[in-house]
Amino acid sequence: MNGPTRIAIVGAGLVGRRHAEAIWRNPGADVSAIVDPSDEARQYAAQHGIPCHGSLAELFASDHPDGVILSTPTLMHVDQGLECIRNRCAVLVEKPISASAKDAMQLVRAAEQADVPLLVGHHRRHNPLVQKAKQIIDSGAVGAIRAVHSQCWFYKPDHYFDIAPWRTRKGAGPISVNLVHDIDLLRHLCGEIVSVQAQAAPSSRGFENEEVAGAVMRFDTGAIGTLTLSDGIVAPWSWELTAREYPVYPATSQSCYLIGGSEASLSLPDCTLWNQTGRRDWWEPINATTVARPSSDPLENQIAHFLSVIAGETEPLVSGREGTRTLSVIEAIQKSALTGQAEVPETFADTPTVGVAI
Repeated sequence: MNGPTRIAIVGAGLVGRRHAEAIWRNPGADVSAIVDPSDEARQYAAQHGIPCHGSLAELFASDHPDGVILSTPTLMHVDQGLECIRNRCAVLVEKPISASAKDAMQLVRAAEQADVPLLVGHHRRHNPLVQKAKQIIDSGAVGAIRAVHSQCWFYKPDHYFDIAPWRTRKGAGPISVNLVHDIDLLRHLCGEIVSVQAQAAPSSRGFENEEVAGAVMRFDTGAIGTLTLSDGIVAPWSWELTAREYPVYPATSQSCYLIGGSEASLSLPDCTLWNQTGRRDWWEPINATTVARPSSDPLENQIAHFLSVIAGETEPLVSGREGTRTLSVIEAIQKSALTGQAEVPETFADTPTVGVAI
């Protein structure tokens, strides 16, 4: 590939602009165009001297980038992703991949049949501390995982909802908007989630969506997981406030994940391993070791990975199928919160069909 890899960004909102900044910090890539019909997007593109198109059809009529990042509302992901695939253009779709796992599989199968790379933007997997945690777990240092706890508590201010009223609607609560990140990491680190039982409480501000939720999860390894989630609690225990990924969130020294194993326990994101050097016994002293790990911007790492996938050098870390499996767990949690019954996340065939033109 001659010259920088050319990436078009669809949707020039906050997330789209963060992707653009990450691309510009990579010497091997450039933003080739913005696709967004808004006046603000045209002004943004003009400021940076790049074309702005009102639609993907308009983009592909005049250009063919090496890749596209979809930073648009979730309901638009499948149709826009299919358009990229029809034009044989690699695509990175922001999470969640779709509004439903069933619709997501339409996109996944089209990408596999056309042999076009489809990635999902679960950027936390590109954080070095997550990669270090995965290495620790896979090394056997924790032993067999027996229990997991995830805590995601924060307070979204009123103006967060005022500037985007859709955030008050049913389906736009913290389960779908925020918990999807945590579920993806729990799956990545601890195994597949095979059943969930959840409860949720309505918004105290009168919105249509939930404000508090909790769930018990069973993993395919036999481990049991618990989680609690709220966007109406003032607290330091969330990935945003503990992982130091994005400077806009004030950092705390707390952790929000606890992973308990037969040999040791691991807290994240502080990456502290708790074990006993002698015999395993609750009367024996327990030691805490904070594991050193490199630090870098997960969004920048995700862009570098996207370039490597486009170049055919590696396979997607978070494929369309991976993103769909995470979404299936979210759907099971939402359904369980309504029915009060344990729910099993929908599963899909793991054998892709590759190389068939669409």
